[in-house]
Amino acid sequence: MSGSNEEVNLHECLELITRLARHAGKIIKSRIDKKKTIETKANNSIDFVTETDQEVEKLLIEGIKQKYPHHKFIGEESFAAGIKEELTCAPTWVIDPVDGTTNFVHSYPNVCVSIGLVVGCDVKLGVIFNPILDMFFRAIKGEGAFLNDEPIKVSGVKKLTDALVAVEFGSVRTVEFRNIVNHNINYLATNAHGVRSAGSAAWNLAQVARGAIDLYVEMGLHAWDMAAGDIIVREAGGTVIDPAGKDFELMHRRILATSSTEIAEEVYSNFQQYYPEHD
Repeated sequence: MSGSNEEVNLHECLELITRLARHAGKIIKSRIDKKKTIETKANNSIDFVTETDQEVEKLLIEGIKQKYPHHKFIGEESFAAGIKEELTCAPTWVIDPVDGTTNFVHSYPNVCVSIGLVVGCDVKLGVIFNPILDMFFRAIKGEGAFLNDEPIKVSGVKKLTDALVAVEFGSVRTVEFRNIVNHNINYLATNAHGVRSAGSAAWNLAQVARGAIDLYVEMGLHAWDMAAGDIIVREAGGTVIDPAGKDFELMHRRILATSSTEIAEEVYSNFQQYYPEHD
Protein backbone atom coordinates (compact mmCIF):
# COMPACT_ATOMS: atom_id res chain seq x y z
CA MET A 1 0.00 0.00 0.00
CA SER A 2 1.34 3.42 -0.98
CA GLY A 3 0.15 4.94 2.29
CA SER A 4 1.46 2.29 4.62
CA ASN A 5 3.39 3.43 7.64
CA GLU A 6 6.16 0.87 7.07
CA GLU A 7 7.36 2.69 3.96
CA VAL A 8 8.04 5.92 5.83
CA ASN A 9 11.19 6.22 7.93
CA LEU A 10 10.18 9.05 10.26
CA HIS A 11 13.70 9.68 11.56
CA GLU A 12 14.98 9.99 8.02
CA CYS A 13 12.12 12.38 7.25
CA LEU A 14 12.92 14.44 10.34
CA GLU A 15 16.55 14.70 9.37
CA LEU A 16 15.58 15.99 5.91
CA ILE A 17 13.06 18.57 7.04
CA THR A 18 15.30 19.78 9.84
CA ARG A 19 17.92 20.64 7.23
CA LEU A 20 15.36 22.20 4.88
CA ALA A 21 13.61 24.17 7.64
CA ARG A 22 16.93 25.60 8.83
CA HIS A 23 17.78 26.62 5.27
CA ALA A 24 14.35 28.25 4.95
CA GLY A 25 14.89 29.95 8.31
CA LYS A 26 18.07 31.62 7.08
CA ILE A 27 16.13 33.14 4.18
CA ILE A 28 13.36 34.38 6.48
CA LYS A 29 15.78 35.80 9.04
CA SER A 30 17.78 37.63 6.36
CA ARG A 31 14.62 39.39 5.18
CA ILE A 32 12.65 40.07 8.37
CA ASP A 33 13.85 43.68 8.58
CA LYS A 34 13.82 44.43 4.85
CA LYS A 35 11.09 45.84 2.65
CA LYS A 36 8.80 43.08 1.36
CA THR A 37 6.94 42.65 -1.91
CA ILE A 38 3.39 42.05 -0.73
CA GLU A 39 0.28 40.66 -2.40
CA THR A 40 -3.08 39.95 -0.80
CA LYS A 41 -4.97 36.67 -1.03
CA ALA A 42 -8.46 35.97 -2.31
CA ASN A 43 -9.72 39.55 -2.19
CA ASN A 44 -8.84 39.74 1.49
CA SER A 45 -6.93 42.97 2.07
CA ILE A 46 -5.38 41.75 5.34
CA ASP A 47 -4.37 38.21 4.31
CA PHE A 48 -0.86 38.76 3.00
CA VAL A 49 1.54 36.73 0.91
CA THR A 50 5.12 37.76 0.20
CA GLU A 51 7.73 36.59 -2.26
CA THR A 52 9.43 34.92 0.71
CA ASP A 53 6.37 32.72 1.41
CA GLN A 54 6.42 31.51 -2.18
CA GLU A 55 10.18 31.01 -2.34
CA VAL A 56 10.35 29.11 0.95
CA GLU A 57 7.46 26.80 0.06
CA LYS A 58 9.13 26.03 -3.29
CA LEU A 59 12.43 25.28 -1.51
CA LEU A 60 10.73 22.93 0.96
CA ILE A 61 8.60 21.07 -1.58
CA GLU A 62 11.41 20.65 -4.08
CA GLY A 63 13.78 19.48 -1.35
CA ILE A 64 11.31 16.87 -0.13
CA LYS A 65 10.41 15.74 -3.68
CA GLN A 66 14.05 15.02 -4.47
CA LYS A 67 14.10 12.37 -1.74
CA TYR A 68 10.43 11.34 -1.74
CA PRO A 69 9.08 11.84 -5.29
CA HIS A 70 5.82 9.99 -4.60
CA HIS A 71 4.82 11.90 -1.46
CA LYS A 72 1.94 14.38 -1.64
CA PHE A 73 1.77 17.98 -0.44
CA ILE A 74 -0.74 20.39 1.04
CA GLY A 75 0.85 23.83 1.12
CA GLU A 76 -0.45 27.30 1.86
CA GLU A 77 0.97 29.02 -1.20
CA SER A 78 0.14 26.23 -3.64
CA PHE A 79 -3.41 26.23 -2.20
CA ALA A 80 -3.61 30.00 -2.70
CA ALA A 81 -2.51 29.46 -6.30
CA GLY A 82 -5.47 27.14 -6.85
CA ILE A 83 -3.73 23.77 -6.34
CA LYS A 84 -6.03 21.96 -3.93
CA GLU A 85 -4.89 18.56 -2.68
CA GLU A 86 -7.18 16.19 -0.81
CA LEU A 87 -5.84 14.45 2.28
CA THR A 88 -5.49 10.75 1.47
CA CYS A 89 -3.76 7.82 3.18
CA ALA A 90 -0.60 8.53 1.17
CA PRO A 91 2.29 10.24 2.99
CA THR A 92 1.44 13.95 2.79
CA TRP A 93 3.55 16.94 3.83
CA VAL A 94 1.47 19.83 5.19
CA ILE A 95 3.49 23.01 4.91
CA ASP A 96 3.19 26.62 6.03
CA PRO A 97 6.39 28.27 4.78
CA VAL A 98 5.93 31.49 6.78
CA ASP A 99 3.30 31.15 9.50
CA GLY A 100 2.70 34.67 10.73
CA THR A 101 3.08 36.45 7.39
CA THR A 102 1.52 39.63 8.75
CA ASN A 103 4.10 39.55 11.55
CA PHE A 104 6.82 39.02 8.94
CA VAL A 105 5.58 41.99 6.88
CA HIS A 106 5.79 44.20 9.98
CA SER A 107 9.16 42.75 11.15
CA TYR A 108 7.46 41.30 14.25
CA PRO A 109 9.44 38.25 15.40
CA ASN A 110 6.70 35.61 15.84
CA VAL A 111 7.34 33.98 12.46
CA CYS A 112 7.60 30.21 11.97
CA VAL A 113 8.24 27.56 9.38
CA SER A 114 5.66 24.84 10.08
CA ILE A 115 5.92 21.35 8.52
CA GLY A 116 3.81 18.31 9.39
CA LEU A 117 3.92 14.83 7.88
CA VAL A 118 0.61 12.96 7.72
CA VAL A 119 0.63 9.20 7.07
CA GLY A 120 -2.62 7.25 6.88
CA CYS A 121 -4.49 10.48 7.70
CA ASP A 122 -2.63 10.67 11.03
CA VAL A 123 -0.01 13.31 11.85
CA LYS A 124 3.21 11.41 12.58
CA LEU A 125 5.85 14.13 12.56
CA GLY A 126 6.02 17.89 13.07
CA VAL A 127 8.57 20.68 13.03
CA ILE A 128 8.02 24.34 13.97
CA PHE A 129 11.00 26.66 13.60
CA ASN A 130 11.14 30.33 14.59
CA PRO A 131 14.40 31.42 12.96
CA ILE A 132 14.26 34.94 14.40
CA LEU A 133 14.36 33.60 17.97
CA ASP A 134 16.22 30.40 17.02
CA MET A 135 13.61 28.11 18.60
CA PHE A 136 13.27 24.73 16.88
CA PHE A 137 10.38 22.52 18.02
CA ARG A 138 10.00 18.92 16.82
CA ALA A 139 8.07 15.75 17.55
CA ILE A 140 7.68 12.24 16.19
CA LYS A 141 4.60 10.30 17.27
CA GLY A 142 5.36 8.23 20.35
CA GLU A 143 8.77 9.82 20.98
CA GLY A 144 7.99 13.05 22.85
CA ALA A 145 8.38 16.72 21.94
CA PHE A 146 11.55 18.80 21.96
CA LEU A 147 12.70 22.42 21.83
CA ASN A 148 16.29 22.78 20.60
CA ASP A 149 16.82 19.10 21.50
CA GLU A 150 15.59 19.51 25.11
CA PRO A 151 12.38 17.63 26.07
CA ILE A 152 9.32 19.83 26.64
CA LYS A 153 6.03 19.29 28.45
CA VAL A 154 2.76 21.19 28.72
CA SER A 155 2.16 23.06 31.98
CA GLY A 156 -0.57 20.73 33.25
CA VAL A 157 -2.73 23.70 34.33
CA LYS A 158 -6.26 22.42 34.95
CA LYS A 159 -8.36 25.57 35.55
CA LEU A 160 -9.03 28.56 33.32
CA THR A 161 -8.50 30.95 36.23
CA ASP A 162 -4.86 29.79 36.36
CA ALA A 163 -4.35 29.83 32.61
CA LEU A 164 -2.50 32.12 30.21
CA VAL A 165 -4.43 31.75 26.96
CA ALA A 166 -3.66 32.52 23.33
CA VAL A 167 -6.27 33.91 20.95
CA GLU A 168 -6.26 35.42 17.47
CA PHE A 169 -8.67 37.86 15.86
CA GLY A 170 -8.46 36.11 12.47
CA SER A 171 -8.49 37.53 8.95
CA VAL A 172 -12.25 37.18 8.33
CA ARG A 173 -14.08 40.48 8.62
CA THR A 174 -17.75 39.44 8.43
CA VAL A 175 -20.06 40.62 11.21
CA GLU A 176 -20.94 37.00 12.11
CA PHE A 177 -17.32 35.97 12.51
CA ARG A 178 -16.34 39.10 14.44
CA ASN A 179 -19.22 38.62 16.88
CA ILE A 180 -18.23 35.00 17.55
CA VAL A 181 -14.55 35.87 18.02
CA ASN A 182 -15.39 38.83 20.26
CA HIS A 183 -17.67 36.66 22.42
CA ASN A 184 -15.02 33.95 22.83
CA ILE A 185 -12.19 36.38 23.55
CA ASN A 186 -14.36 38.25 26.05
CA TYR A 187 -15.20 34.97 27.83
CA LEU A 188 -11.53 34.03 28.04
CA ALA A 189 -10.37 37.52 29.03
CA THR A 190 -12.97 37.67 31.79
CA ASN A 191 -12.06 34.29 33.28
CA ALA A 192 -8.42 33.52 32.46
CA HIS A 193 -5.24 34.66 34.19
CA GLY A 194 -4.22 36.51 31.02
CA VAL A 195 -4.69 36.67 27.24
CA ARG A 196 -2.04 36.90 24.49
CA SER A 197 -2.27 37.27 20.72
CA ALA A 198 0.95 36.32 18.94
CA GLY A 199 -0.19 36.36 15.31
CA SER A 200 0.90 32.80 14.45
CA ALA A 201 -1.02 29.57 15.00
CA ALA A 202 2.15 27.48 14.85
CA TRP A 203 3.82 29.68 17.46
CA ASN A 204 0.77 29.50 19.75
CA LEU A 205 0.73 25.70 19.53
CA ALA A 206 4.46 25.52 20.19
CA GLN A 207 3.96 27.66 23.30
CA VAL A 208 1.24 25.31 24.56
CA ALA A 209 3.68 22.43 24.06
CA ARG A 210 6.46 24.10 26.06
CA GLY A 211 4.13 25.09 28.92
CA ALA A 212 4.17 28.86 28.33
CA ILE A 213 0.54 28.97 27.15
CA ASP A 214 -2.17 26.83 28.72
CA LEU A 215 -4.95 27.14 26.14
CA TYR A 216 -5.18 28.16 22.50
CA VAL A 217 -8.39 28.21 20.47
CA GLU A 218 -9.05 29.31 16.91
CA MET A 219 -11.69 28.69 14.24
CA GLY A 220 -11.00 29.46 10.59
CA LEU A 221 -7.44 28.15 10.32
CA HIS A 222 -6.13 25.73 7.68
CA ALA A 223 -4.44 22.34 7.90
CA TRP A 224 -0.99 23.89 7.35
CA ASP A 225 -1.44 26.14 10.38
CA MET A 226 -2.12 23.18 12.67
CA ALA A 227 -0.52 19.93 11.45
CA ALA A 228 2.92 20.30 13.03
CA GLY A 229 1.55 21.95 16.18
CA ASP A 230 -1.03 19.18 16.67
CA ILE A 231 1.59 16.42 17.01
CA ILE A 232 4.01 18.60 19.00
CA VAL A 233 1.34 19.49 21.59
CA ARG A 234 0.16 15.88 21.88
CA GLU A 235 3.71 14.59 22.27
CA ALA A 236 4.29 17.20 24.99
CA GLY A 237 1.35 15.70 26.92
CA GLY A 238 -1.28 18.22 25.86
CA THR A 239 -4.86 17.81 24.67
CA VAL A 240 -5.95 18.69 21.12
CA ILE A 241 -9.67 18.61 20.29
CA ASP A 242 -12.27 20.41 18.21
CA PRO A 243 -13.46 23.62 19.95
CA ALA A 244 -16.95 22.09 20.29
CA GLY A 245 -15.56 19.16 22.31
CA LYS A 246 -15.39 16.60 19.49
CA ASP A 247 -12.30 14.87 18.10
CA PHE A 248 -9.85 17.11 16.28
CA GLU A 249 -10.02 16.88 12.48
CA LEU A 250 -7.05 18.34 10.62
CA MET A 251 -9.08 19.42 7.59
CA HIS A 252 -11.94 21.02 9.58
CA ARG A 253 -10.06 24.29 10.22
CA ARG A 254 -10.76 24.43 13.99
CA ILE A 255 -8.58 23.70 17.02
CA LEU A 256 -8.55 23.79 20.81
CA ALA A 257 -5.16 22.93 22.28
CA THR A 258 -4.79 22.83 26.04
CA SER A 259 -2.51 21.88 28.90
CA SER A 260 -5.02 19.31 30.24
CA THR A 261 -8.30 17.57 29.46
CA GLU A 262 -9.79 19.30 32.52
CA ILE A 263 -9.30 22.79 31.12
CA ALA A 264 -10.58 21.72 27.69
CA GLU A 265 -13.76 20.32 29.27
CA GLU A 266 -14.23 23.48 31.32
CA VAL A 267 -14.14 25.87 28.40
CA TYR A 268 -15.51 24.39 25.20
CA SER A 269 -19.22 24.60 26.08
CA ASN A 270 -18.77 28.34 26.69
CA PHE A 271 -17.56 29.05 23.14
CA GLN A 272 -19.73 30.28 20.33
CA GLN A 273 -18.93 28.14 17.30
CA TYR A 274 -17.86 29.08 13.79
CA TYR A 275 -17.74 26.37 11.14
CA PRO A 276 -15.77 27.39 8.04
CA GLU A 277 -15.83 25.32 4.86
CA HIS A 278 -13.47 22.35 5.16
CA ASP A 279 -10.10 22.40 3.42
